[in-house]
Amino acid sequence: MIRNSMKGGLVVLALAGAASVAFADPAGGPKAFSTLEAGLWEIKGVGSDMSVHKLCVSDMRQLLQPLQIQPMCKQFIAEDAADHVTASFDCAAQGQGRTSVRVETSRLVQIDSQGISGGRPFAARMEGRRVGLCQGALR
Repeated sequence: MIRNSMKGGLVVLALAGAASVAFADPAGGPKAFSTLEAGLWEIKGVGSDMSVHKLCVSDMRQLLQPLQIQPMCKQFIAEDAADHVTASFDCAAQGQGRTSVRVETSRLVQIDSQGISGGRPFAARMEGRRVGLCQGALR
């Protein structure tokens, strides 16, 4: 359930493993993500009551659709720089959106995402931090 206010027990980041993704970049992924480390990441809302969620990230492109639980979304890179990436995603009837990820270090990112999920609008600012290995984590 996604609430417009992002308060309460917002269920987010239930992303499946590597999704089938369509990229405009023939090399297969954004430049900024080449420095990020896979593993267990904590994602928390910035300036909201969104609870902290743990996510096992095996494919850094998962960060481009942080509020979509549908893993088969098409992603289209709009901006691809060494320290940030912006992409739109289309999950058909499940929703669509646009996300910008700014890479601060190999273990810290800032995420801004907005769009429609499950027929409801969302807008969220989040911080992602790698905290360890994926042992026993949700995938």
